[in-house]
Amino acid sequence: MPVQSPSLLSLDREEKAQYVLLAQAVDRASNRPLEPPSEFIIKVQDINDNPPIFPLGPYHATVPEMSNVGTSVIQVTAHDADDPSYGNSAKLVYTVLDGLPFFSVDPQTGVVRTAIPNMDRETQEEFLVVIQAKDMGGHMGGLSGSTTVTVTLSDVNDNPPKFPQSLYQFSVVETAGPGTLVGRLRAQDPDLGDNALMAYSILDGEGSEAFSISTDSQGRDGLLTVRKPLDFETRRSYSFRVEATNTLIDPAYLRRGPFKDVASVRVAVQDAPEPPAFAQAAYHLAVPENKAPGTLVGQVSASDLDSPASPIRYSILPHSDPERCFSIEPEDGTIRTVVPLDRETRVWHNLTVLATELDSSAQASRVQVAIQTLDENDNAPQLAEPYDTFVCDSAAPGQLIQVIRALDRDEVGNSSRVSLQGPLGPDANFTVRDNRDGSASLLLPSRPAPPRQAPYLVPIELWDWGQPAMSSTATVTVSVCRCRPDGSVASCRPEAQLSPAGLSTGALLAIITCMGTLLALVVLFVALRRQKQEALMVLEEEDVRENIITYDDEGGGEEDTEAFDISALQNPDGAGPPNPGPPARRDVLPRARAPRQPRPPGPSDVAQLLALRLREADDDPSVPPYDSVQVYGYEGRGSSCGSLSSLGSGSEAGGASGPTEPLDDWGPLFRTLAELYGAKEPPAP
Repeated sequence: MPVQSPSLLSLDREEKAQYVLLAQAVDRASNRPLEPPSEFIIKVQDINDNPPIFPLGPYHATVPEMSNVGTSVIQVTAHDADDPSYGNSAKLVYTVLDGLPFFSVDPQTGVVRTAIPNMDRETQEEFLVVIQAKDMGGHMGGLSGSTTVTVTLSDVNDNPPKFPQSLYQFSVVETAGPGTLVGRLRAQDPDLGDNALMAYSILDGEGSEAFSISTDSQGRDGLLTVRKPLDFETRRSYSFRVEATNTLIDPAYLRRGPFKDVASVRVAVQDAPEPPAFAQAAYHLAVPENKAPGTLVGQVSASDLDSPASPIRYSILPHSDPERCFSIEPEDGTIRTVVPLDRETRVWHNLTVLATELDSSAQASRVQVAIQTLDENDNAPQLAEPYDTFVCDSAAPGQLIQVIRALDRDEVGNSSRVSLQGPLGPDANFTVRDNRDGSASLLLPSRPAPPRQAPYLVPIELWDWGQPAMSSTATVTVSVCRCRPDGSVASCRPEAQLSPAGLSTGALLAIITCMGTLLALVVLFVALRRQKQEALMVLEEEDVRENIITYDDEGGGEEDTEAFDISALQNPDGAGPPNPGPPARRDVLPRARAPRQPRPPGPSDVAQLLALRLREADDDPSVPPYDSVQVYGYEGRGSSCGSLSSLGSGSEAGGASGPTEPLDDWGPLFRTLAELYGAKEPPAP
């Protein structure tokens, strides 16, 4: 029976190593199976059709320089897809195609190793090695694959530093201060990183005193700097040696040492304009106090180092001597006093003296001059403080009242030793005992001091032992007080007495007379004041004046004709009848008031009119309770001139501006008015 065959395509073992087939015999006519199905397994037999490959290539490796032969560098691994169990198709052998003679590879393991000793990184830092893997055990007909290995030599400290030149020359001006950079030195070291770090030092003592050398922040260069001030006039050049040394040394490579190098350095000092130099860095002078102005204190001296014969001018900076106590000679630097000095006021005077070249004012230098004021015995001793003490009236003789201390501001010789002495004699109320240490004890004598109202003033004489001796007198106040049993003060005032102590009879009479005189003056003044007040009261009772009512109401001016009733000012005969009801008052606030009877026709007599108005005011309860005085410009009845008021002049017939009859006919009372108002003009010629 026919058997079903797989596809006629080529087989690849690496893709599928075997196939499983199912076969069964059937009747071709009826298509009925003749036997059960059978399983057939077909395995694909391998042939060498796959070359080796390096899945991790290309490779990078690092090995220290100067490594020994056989030092392992890296291991490479190749894979072959052929069946390793069938023949030699997957048996690989490693060989070096490129990289000989520096490196070798193990044929079986693929480990790459150094092949020669002392490979130097400074000569060649990187190597490219080609490794080949070949199957069939490396025999003819086998397939192969290759990869590259980049080998880098890492640095070791195998090279000592080396100066590129044996002599270095520098120059620096003499005015360069400490720390000024003079120059740079670099020793060459082909190593890298920490293996190239260097330290520099000066070998000769001559150079190390004036200069110093240090390493820069990168650790490669040596920085030569000034260590102390230079002076061209003293020394013009310096020669010394500088050594450069590796800071990190590998003991394995000591045979390649020594890891240091030495070079010579010469530094030339250049001359520069310099300010004057004082003979001393600072001056300390002294002068006694109280000396007359112009007293010599001392002298400062400076010179021009560039030109010693050049003149120098001296001056005192004003801020260092604000009180102008000293002066200096500009030519020779002599310092003298300007005013007398007082040691007790100020002991030290710190001056700043400026020295300037006469030819160049820019060249100047300063120096500190400390002047001490020396002490003299010119102050008398004094009490250390004001003493005001007390003693009990019951104190026993010889009792200590107060320890008195003295103070002397002088310090020369024995001037600080002070002696004290009190009143002497049997009548002294108190005793002063010198303690010989600048103090004295105030004691109660054997005869106690009698009590009195005023305190005792005890004179104390003080003197020192200086040359000349100075003395003074002070007073200690002592009060005699009544004390309690425990010694505390109860009262320092005696009992009240009939007359003050110390006042004579004449003084008492004078005091009494003055007091009596003052009392009489006071009584007289009071009487006169009372009499004056009574006289004023009488005048106030007889005083009649118009009452003025003030209110905050703005008037209407000339057009306000209804503010007051002016009918009373007109001729009583021409006044019209009053309006019914109470008249309106504009000078007070309106109030409710009782109705009044209609006013009868005004009388023809002025006296009757005034009486009527007074009665109406008295009966009106709405007005203030005081009389109102009204002044009228009516001359009375029977006058030939009539009313002089201008209020009714507008109603006169004819509108005449003056009286109808001559003013001379009015009588002697109106003569002056006739002369001023009614005089006739002389007729025209």
